[in-house]
Amino acid sequence: MTTDVMTRPAVLILLGPPGAGKGTQARVLEENFGLVQLSTGDLLRAAVAAGTEAGKAAKAVMEAGGLVSDEIVINILRDRLAEPDCAKGVILDGFPRTTVQAEALDGLLAENGQKINAAISLEVDDAAMVTRISGRYTCAGCGEGYHDSFKQPAVDGKCDKCGGEKMTRRADDNAETVASRLEAYHEQTAPLIAYYDGKGALKKIDAMGDIAAISGGLAKIVTDVTS
Repeated sequence: MTTDVMTRPAVLILLGPPGAGKGTQARVLEENFGLVQLSTGDLLRAAVAAGTEAGKAAKAVMEAGGLVSDEIVINILRDRLAEPDCAKGVILDGFPRTTVQAEALDGLLAENGQKINAAISLEVDDAAMVTRISGRYTCAGCGEGYHDSFKQPAVDGKCDKCGGEKMTRRADDNAETVASRLEAYHEQTAPLIAYYDGKGALKKIDAMGDIAAISGGLAKIVTDVTS
């Protein structure tokens, strides 16, 4: 069911470490509010494939082994925001990552009289996140997800969904690596938290609870900042 509360295009940013549920919650917001999730990686690949001017510039940099500049990313984002499916608004995923990028994004949005409606931080407990992520594994056959503590198959080693008996774990889903990723996230994101807090755009939500409850909290935030 779509919630028709949007009165103008919304620009939302979801902040949260790996495993916080950004992807899951973004999909819910897409379905309920007609928003479009924009991932930096997907945007780059699509622009390169489409052969846009910004895409050609990005392709040249990537083929040379370089990092795509903030200016190119902003140009690609400008093109994408102009497409019809973004009329109700977007959820930015993976951008901005720095305050310099945040300032550039503000400049881009100002061109159309827009601004960030909310930068929503999914707040998590690091110790619990290490347990949550490091216990994950999936069925190699159908991709069904399981967990050592929270969701085990009815028959040990056999997928409930497809009956497959081969399970896999991501190489980086171990406690040490997860802890390192969380530390890097906090270091990288702390300036963004301060930046959007200073602009009055920062919203925080407890992301350690029930998925439906988190979705409800996000829906209220989106409704409040766009109506």
